[in-house]
Amino acid sequence: MRRITRIATVGVMSAALALSVTACGESSSSSSSSSDSKDNKAAIAYDIGGRGDQSFNDAAFAGLDRAEKDLGVKGTEAEPSEGESDADKVQRLTSLARAGNNPVIGVGFAYAPAIKKVAPKFPKITFGIIDDASVTGDNIANIVFNEEQGSYLAGVAAAKVTKTKTVGFIGGVETPLIKKFEAGYAQGVKDTDPSVKVVPQYLTQPPNFDGFSKPDLGKAAAQGQLDKGADVVYSAAGLAGSGAIEAVSKAGKWNIGVDSDQYSQEGLAAYKESILTSVTKDVEDSVFNLIKSVQDGKPETGEVRYGLDKDGVGLAMSNPAFTKMTEVIAAVDEAKKAIIDGKITVKTAP
Repeated sequence: MRRITRIATVGVMSAALALSVTACGESSSSSSSSSDSKDNKAAIAYDIGGRGDQSFNDAAFAGLDRAEKDLGVKGTEAEPSEGESDADKVQRLTSLARAGNNPVIGVGFAYAPAIKKVAPKFPKITFGIIDDASVTGDNIANIVFNEEQGSYLAGVAAAKVTKTKTVGFIGGVETPLIKKFEAGYAQGVKDTDPSVKVVPQYLTQPPNFDGFSKPDLGKAAAQGQLDKGADVVYSAAGLAGSGAIEAVSKAGKWNIGVDSDQYSQEGLAAYKESILTSVTKDVEDSVFNLIKSVQDGKPETGEVRYGLDKDGVGLAMSNPAFTKMTEVIAAVDEAKKAIIDGKITVKTAP
């Protein structure tokens, strides 16, 4: 489905305000006037797939939504467009900054080049980037997660529940970030039961990022894994993962979701009984915490890491069927403790 770039207002701020400025050639002197605004405004620029992905972007929205309700922040959302360039992201972030939003948060590593260009021009505005630590600056907060740790726990659960001794992994796009999910999952499976086979598959290769946005790709990949005997499929593929969840659900097998608690996502309600658990990343809290830090006058900067030790990643326990699997839960809890205690070091690459 074709997507267009748009800015939708979460609170009372109009879209026209965010789009009424041009995005190029902003100087640090002219940008300082907007950053002195007394209005409490914050913005998030979504990753590929946009809001409604039932996963990563929706978790970021939840953080902005909570900031509106709890902090009185006026929030703005900015959607990506299909096949957009880094220049488009630069324009989007510049417009949001010039509109007086503080912080401005790029949801996803794809915003790294744009933040590198835009952040120095607005030194009084905090820029957050989720899932990237490569771009640094005095006004940049790098929000990162130990995805491999949560994925390890998913691997433990998958190895415990599989009956076919074959489990699948679907990655949206083969990037270092998504390889972390695969690495942790495969290690958790093998440490729990070396006889279980892990079948990995990636939907697209960079620079093609359709693997995060097209459900049909996920559905086809999941069917291929089911045909190979997988009876548990873990998908780290954004919106494309919803297609995988549908296929696995219709086959009567187990899904493992990602980023959000996908069992509880309204858009996946028809398939929820098949979602054994989800590897959660506390993107909601990370967005809320960054916004609050700015409102408190002590903005987060540098690396802000969320791991198992702070419940920044973990496994969702919403599915009653999962919580009744006492042996599986015990194994997951044991693995979690071992990781936190440093007895297990989880790999970040397969």
